[in-house]
Amino acid sequence: MRNSHYFTIAEHNICINFTDGQKNTMELLPSFCQFSTNAPQEELLFTLTIDDTLSPRKDKTLVRKFDTGNGDTIVYQLSDGGYQYVIRDTHGRDCCLLISNRTFNECQCALNGDWTMRSFGLNDALMLIYAFAGAYHHTMLIHASCIKYGAWGFPFTAKSGTGKSTHTALWMKYIDGAELLNDDNPIIRIINNKAYIYGSPWSGKTPCYRNVKTQLAAITTICRAPENSIQKLGPVQAFASLLPACSSMMWDSDIHNFLCDDLTQLIEKIPIYTLHCLPNEEAAQLCYKTIVP
Repeated sequence: MRNSHYFTIAEHNICINFTDGQKNTMELLPSFCQFSTNAPQEELLFTLTIDDTLSPRKDKTLVRKFDTGNGDTIVYQLSDGGYQYVIRDTHGRDCCLLISNRTFNECQCALNGDWTMRSFGLNDALMLIYAFAGAYHHTMLIHASCIKYGAWGFPFTAKSGTGKSTHTALWMKYIDGAELLNDDNPIIRIINNKAYIYGSPWSGKTPCYRNVKTQLAAITTICRAPENSIQKLGPVQAFASLLPACSSMMWDSDIHNFLCDDLTQLIEKIPIYTLHCLPNEEAAQLCYKTIVP
């Protein structure tokens, strides 16, 4: 018996089916509460069915193994064009087996271990599915810490540990009216030729799960430097700056090409900056005065 739950994330509807009402329940997904909705009439972005009896497929070819920062994920291509993932935590434990069809709109997964392992595996699987299914609908999951200021959203990207969360904290401390929209994985969509940014159920170590939409004003990459300066990037530099921050599968030509097309459109619509900075008030004020419309 399936227990179905529906959510609207960045104006896309998804369905999560639980087949085991004991170990696998909505308690595994506390960050999704703000995004809950009734069964929608509109098309679903994807459906995920959690079934611990799911077995690995044998008709697979290893694509790659990569470190997400939270553990290893192993990717296989299936003979029908779909994918199989094994999601592991930082202890090397298998938390989730995920199998998807070619376009990620129909997926199944099996969870393993205690509550922490299951919650981690399911959240990672959902984020992965959302990013790749969203690629077919002009939707990008970007690794960024995002400020909402007035009617505008300002995501800050950076290599892990560089200080994007530190910079958004400086905005909230020194820029009156600045508030955190999401601290790790906001969502960008292009709708009717305009770019928007949304909160999501995935926010890293900071519990900021806001079901909020705002117009995207600019994207800024943070780089540590001995003094503060900011520059607007040209199209080629902007593309090179944004591509590594977006969730994608470079080995999947369809998903990768969709992302590249969307980034090209995005660069045409909004300014992209690089902020070379120290972790101080002056950096936040310089950035604020430069990028706010």
